[in-house]
Amino acid sequence: MSPAARAALQQTIDAIESSYEFMLAYAAQGRDSEPQSPEPTIRSTLQALESALGGLCEQAQACATGPATARAAIEEFLSVARRDVVAARAAVRLALAVPSIGSQLIDNLNASIHVRTLLTDVFLLDEALKAATRHG
Repeated sequence: MSPAARAALQQTIDAIESSYEFMLAYAAQGRDSEPQSPEPTIRSTLQALESALGGLCEQAQACATGPATARAAIEEFLSVARRDVVAARAAVRLALAVPSIGSQLIDNLNASIHVRTLLTDVFLLDEALKAATRHG
């Protein structure tokens, strides 16, 4: 895997993780509506998350190296992860469609099985790619 491909994937993973952390903090604030404040806002955070999800699987695929069995397993997992990305992006887009995003909406988004599954996919994929690189 090229260093540039791995760096791009790591940047995407970091964006997903930091978005989720921001969402957790926002949900805890108990806001009824979205404040008009300087960046970052919950809306810009959700937009960044939605954008990051758009390139995740392609970037991971570009990083799939190692023995043929490891690459095949990564490809198989990516077919599952792609479905999870579609579901999580739909949930994020639903939240973005709301005119004013309150804490309860984000708390429910955080609790969504789609978002939680996606986060687990990201962590598993990241570790698998690191291991395949170390031993490939």
